[in-house]
Amino acid sequence: MTELRYNPLLRDWTMVASNRHKRPNLPKDNCPFCPGSGKVPDDYDVLTYDNDFPALSPNPPQPDDVATELYRVEPAYGKCEVILYSKEHTTTLPELPVAHIRKLVDLWTDRFRHLASNPRHKYVLIFENRGPEVGVTMPHPHGQIYAYPYVPQKLRVELESFAAHREETGRCLMCDINREEVAFGQRMLEETEHFYAYIPFFTDYPYGAFISSKRHVGSLLEFTDDERTDLARILKRVTSGMDALFDREFPYMMVLHQSPVNAQKPVDFHFHIEFYPPLQTATRLKYLASSETGAWAPCNPMAVEATAPQLREAIQKRKEANRHVDPLA
Repeated sequence: MTELRYNPLLRDWTMVASNRHKRPNLPKDNCPFCPGSGKVPDDYDVLTYDNDFPALSPNPPQPDDVATELYRVEPAYGKCEVILYSKEHTTTLPELPVAHIRKLVDLWTDRFRHLASNPRHKYVLIFENRGPEVGVTMPHPHGQIYAYPYVPQKLRVELESFAAHREETGRCLMCDINREEVAFGQRMLEETEHFYAYIPFFTDYPYGAFISSKRHVGSLLEFTDDERTDLARILKRVTSGMDALFDREFPYMMVLHQSPVNAQKPVDFHFHIEFYPPLQTATRLKYLASSETGAWAPCNPMAVEATAPQLREAIQKRKEANRHVDPLA
């Protein structure tokens, strides 16, 4: 059973997807994403794969007959796709050459364009869950895309903040955040021709990096050819540095924040990527406890002015090593 249930306390929707408990959990053989499985081509670079256990689908079943005037339900309309990073079962994002990651950026862009063309879709979220620490059930490196029939609450709050800041100052909120981080400097991680990477002043994760475009654009669709390649480059640098930080595969949630689609009026937004990595140390995790979950009151257990220099040093060290094998890195 899949459906959407409205939460009147938060004015947001909860996706109910009872089919997802059937997902395989870290299978050591019979990977459906590997060539030879019969599920994917025998050879591919990057690939779109319809999620076998979607929370949203183009032809959803009718919801259960439990709705009332207060408790609304809707069919779980939308689309859930898996984005396979490569045919190699153990090659993760930071291990891919920049030219290969550029193919991933192009696929993200193509899928964003395609999913945005459906007027019933209102937000297209591209993301990756990496590592069992954040609940990954399939070890083959991949990301996902959800096309929602509504704008999820966190993104809605961001959009409202952008609009309020524009009205109050006449400026873009993310452009101002970029300027603040560049001016302070201590939280900066990396800078390329078209992007900044930093751990922002306000993040609730010790190593919660942001990647933000320098140019004020709302989505992948607006990037030039050079910007797409540069996005691939800074993605490799930041994620490689994360792996180098504790000399282990670094778990994270990575989410691309972009303009909503099919909005009724023009929307002011600025493309950026947010990382939510749970590690405090090589072996210690940051958990979300009662205050954070129940009150949405974030608490960062470490000052980012202390953690950013550590990650910056790891990025620089790994960048120099990568350049010996990948000239675009």
